[in-house]
Amino acid sequence: MSKVMIIDITKCNGCYNCQIACKDEHVGNDWTPIAKPQPDTGQFWTKVEEHVRGQVPRVKVAYMHHMCQHCKDAPCLTACNSKAIYKREDGAVIIDPTKCTGQKLCLDACPYGVIYFNQDLHLAQKCTWCAHLLDKGWKEPRCVDACPTGALKFGEEAEFKDLIAKAEILKPENKANPRTYYIGIPRRFVAGGVYDPQADECLEDVTVTLKDAKGKKVASVKTDNFGDFWFDGLAVGIYSLEIVKAGHLSQTMEKINTEKDINVGDIALNKKV
Repeated sequence: MSKVMIIDITKCNGCYNCQIACKDEHVGNDWTPIAKPQPDTGQFWTKVEEHVRGQVPRVKVAYMHHMCQHCKDAPCLTACNSKAIYKREDGAVIIDPTKCTGQKLCLDACPYGVIYFNQDLHLAQKCTWCAHLLDKGWKEPRCVDACPTGALKFGEEAEFKDLIAKAEILKPENKANPRTYYIGIPRRFVAGGVYDPQADECLEDVTVTLKDAKGKKVASVKTDNFGDFWFDGLAVGIYSLEIVKAGHLSQTMEKINTEKDINVGDIALNKKV
């Protein structure tokens, strides 16, 4: 049966256990015909990257996971002249180290940039889903086994249909149909705060409305007890804000560009005279 990997970015706390477990399993260990040893440095078959978003004090941190996507229509497989790359019945895409001739064609073909070249062994290498362990009866790869928060899940595709429905794949335009699904990939956010300059205090329950470039309402929120508001999961574009509270003069902010995550700062809302 076909397996899949589910990565929930919202549950990852950046412990790097998965990255370390991958190194522990593959550095110095020869799992031929699945994989030759991974080098001590230069390769991360499971790589975690920290993404800091926004500007102080309104900042969010997310951890993105980069690994072989084990694509159903793997470009690396068709690019390999030596026929060293094959797909198993469980969906794992494997580079046979005994057949790889080091032409590097798969490195160029991979749209995700997750295939490495081992100069010493003169062969291409990548994540194998720890297929050597699966063949011994393990239910999941080492990275999944080491995850303390449940951010990584591995199993039958049919069992994860509900999670897959909530997830997305990376670079769908490449039509590689990866078997790795992501939940909670960070989008853009707009955040800020509202305060009363006369009282010198934060304003709670202020209605803040986000509109798109055409003036259409995208979302509306109330400020919290710190006067803060957040709009997350936004597409890149131009937005405006409308800030309204009874007994106060309304404010608007125009041309907010979400090419990057935006902290609009603290907005003064004066009382009506």
